[in-house]
This record gives sequence, structure tokens and C-alpha cells, in this order.
Amino acid sequence: MASIPKQKVAVIGGGGNVGASIAFALIAKGVPAEVLIVDLSDKAALGQALDISDASFTMPGTCRQASFKEAGQADVIIVTAGARQKPDEPRSNLIDRNYTIIKSIMDGLQPIKSTAKILLVSNPVDVLTHIAQTTSGLPREQVIGSGTYLDSGRLRNTLSDITGVSPTSIHAYMLGEHGDNQFTGWSSARIGGLPLLDHPKLLGLDLDSINQKIARKAYEIIEAKGSTYYGIGMCAAIIAEALLNNTSQVFPLTHYVANLGCYMSWPAAIGSSGVEQSFDVKLDSTETKKLDIAVKAIKEACAKYT
Repeated sequence: MASIPKQKVAVIGGGGNVGASIAFALIAKGVPAEVLIVDLSDKAALGQALDISDASFTMPGTCRQASFKEAGQADVIIVTAGARQKPDEPRSNLIDRNYTIIKSIMDGLQPIKSTAKILLVSNPVDVLTHIAQTTSGLPREQVIGSGTYLDSGRLRNTLSDITGVSPTSIHAYMLGEHGDNQFTGWSSARIGGLPLLDHPKLLGLDLDSINQKIARKAYEIIEAKGSTYYGIGMCAAIIAEALLNNTSQVFPLTHYVANLGCYMSWPAAIGSSGVEQSFDVKLDSTETKKLDIAVKAIKEACAKYT
């Protein structure tokens, strides 16, 4: 039998749909890591681990059930556990219900490996990332959230449909809060090195309607099937892979933005040390006002849990 990979990725809440989707995506992508499934329900964790391990026989990664203590020694710790968002419920309503859960998880992981990186996926991710950092004891650069990475992917898919250009060649971000106060950085968006808004197929389009469509897509999925998990599963796996492989890729992730004084979703390069660089995105006056609203909302929510 092949040796067990040295790198470890723990998925907290791996017995649920989101956690299992992340674990499966890590295996399916061929990430050479031992994926640890951790959940309050031992039965659910065992079932998911056994099922996902069946998919690993042609891949370099492995998957098994693990304890919270074992998870605390992983290289990347992905937290998906939390109260489920209800149809049409603002993410901000989840804060009180999830605070106790996140604190309990961080306590259960102790002692946490000093070089570990924590990736929050639970919502509202900006505030819960702040809570995870303050309760974990790890430096700010080692605690991040999935932020608006998935939202930005939805934006790029939509723009690809409009322009006929591959989404991987469209550089545009949803920014700010991962929630009702997110906005599109239209003025900084580029396609082929040119301003995105100069593309002929975008001239005259209602940009606000595109922004609203992106922001509402999660609610549409939740209303139709109860929760979202495949999209965020792949996004989290890609982020974890970048952390493990020290790729210095840029993602719109929740991280502490020093000049704004809070955790929020903003482009950052990440690698084996966590956040390596945070970028100063140029915004127009309208976008700056939207940023101010998002920052204020995040700071007010975080103030209660400082």
C-alpha cells in the first residue's frame, strides 16, 4: 500500500453536505494530502470518510475519520460547521447562532499547530473569520475565509456568457462583505488587459441587475434545494491546495485588510504562510461608497465579539 501523504487537511463539519463536498473535491482534484473528516456526529463522519475513501484509489490523497485533537495538528483546517442559513435569511442573522459553535470548535482543536492555516467557510464568513482568529490564537495572516471567491466565479461565468470569453480570462471580483453588502469592482475589472466595461457586448447593459443576480444566486439555490455545496466545495479545495502548495495565487478572500481595519473579502495572494499580500484595488466614487457601507456593517457585527 502507498504511504500516507505527509500533509493533512482537516474538514470540520465533514459529515454534512458542504464538508463532504470539500473533502471529495480535494480527493478528486488529486491533492496529495490526507483528508481528515471531523464531525460532532461520529456516524456521519465515518460514513462520509468511508464513501470518499472509495473514490481515492486512483488518486494520491487519502481520506479517513479523525478527532478534533487530530484536526488541530493539520496543515490546513477547513471549518464548515455552523447553523444552516434559512431561505431568504440574511447571513448576519447567523452570527449569534454560530458564535458558540465556532468558539467551541477552536477550543476543541487546541493545541492548534502553530503553522496551521484555518479556512472558514461557515456564514457569515467575514465575521466568523474574525471570531475564529480571536479564539484560535493564530496570527491574522493564518486565518482566512472563503469570502467572495465563489461569488466572483459566478460573476465571471455570467460575464463569459455575455462576452464569449473564457471565465479564466476575465479578471473581475465581487468585493466587500460576503453577503448583502457585496459589490462588483467594475472599474478595476479587466479582459485581455483592457477595461472590462469597454467590451462592446457590455455597453448599455444594466450593471446593477448583473450585480443583483450574482448576489441573489445563493438564495435561489437555497430555496430550490436547501443549501449550496458543490460550488463552495470546489472553491475551498482550490484555496486549500494553494495554501499547501505555496502557489501565491490571488483570490478574493476574507482576510484582515489593515488599511480598512477589519476582516473582509479583498484580493490577496496566499501561500504556505497564509496571506502573503493584500492588494489595493482602485475603486470609483460609487464603489468606494459601497465599500464604506460593507466595512461599517462588518465592523459593527465584529465589535460584539471582540
